[in-house]
Amino acid sequence: MNILKQIPTYLLAIVYLVFGLNYFLHFIPMPPQVPGNAGTFAGLLFTTGYLAFVKALEVAFAVLLFVPKTRALALLLIAPITINILLFEIFMAQQAGLGILLIVLNAIAIFQHKAKYINFVKPILAV
Repeated sequence: MNILKQIPTYLLAIVYLVFGLNYFLHFIPMPPQVPGNAGTFAGLLFTTGYLAFVKALEVAFAVLLFVPKTRALALLLIAPITINILLFEIFMAQQAGLGILLIVLNAIAIFQHKAKYINFVKPILAV
């Protein structure tokens, strides 16, 4: 595959790897607590340990994105996390940010690997 076609996948992997590892290693300064529902929701995710689990998944899936044999699977596995980031930004923080970029990168990368998914979609389309 051409190196230009791999750029969306690598960008997606880098974003998830950096922000996932930042949760555990704290190498990027954290912004102050977000006010309102977004801050309350994020605080609950943090205190319950749920966010730690999601961040561990992000790191694992980011590593899988770098491996060509597991890339197609990793793109599907990381898609729900990407969607949840966008939904949090829209409904809780009420401003879209990085989520839009992640959705676009994920969609482009999935589209570029569509040949690997076609066998799963054919039975559904045949009905």
